[in-house]
Amino acid sequence: MVLKGKSHKFGDNINTDYIISGKYKFKTLDMDELAKHLMEDIEPEFYKKIRKGDFIVAGINFGCGSSREQAPLVIKHAGIPAVIAKSFARIFYRNGINNGLILIEGDTDKIENGDELEIYPIEGIIKNITKNIEIKTTKIPDFLIDIIKEGGVISYLKKYKKFKIGE
Repeated sequence: MVLKGKSHKFGDNINTDYIISGKYKFKTLDMDELAKHLMEDIEPEFYKKIRKGDFIVAGINFGCGSSREQAPLVIKHAGIPAVIAKSFARIFYRNGINNGLILIEGDTDKIENGDELEIYPIEGIIKNITKNIEIKTTKIPDFLIDIIKEGGVISYLKKYKKFKIGE
């Protein structure tokens, strides 16, 4: 599994209201429509700047705030397959994995806005093509990779009927 795209960098403590403003959460359940408002409170034209395959890069505590499941869903529906951060809020991390979003913990100080990246989530490596450097990340456990590959925990359980951990 190799992901390639451009980085869009944000700072620390990006909460779920920054990811998708609460003012939209009751207007529609259409995640593709909600995705158009991704990060707009921080960067109003953000959705127009991203391309399918791009990445969100952040500092510590990404996804803090409410347990709003729409936050990782709108990221995924915007075409962003992965978020790279120094750390994630626990509930956001679980919601992200449950919905098939790849969440990578690593040092983001060597990644700048607009850098071209190659991510190897199974190996725990990010190659910053722009700077010609390699960044080691926390490896995602195999059972979580299996859930992500199936598109999330519901799709995984529909296919396998149970968790295959330890088999």
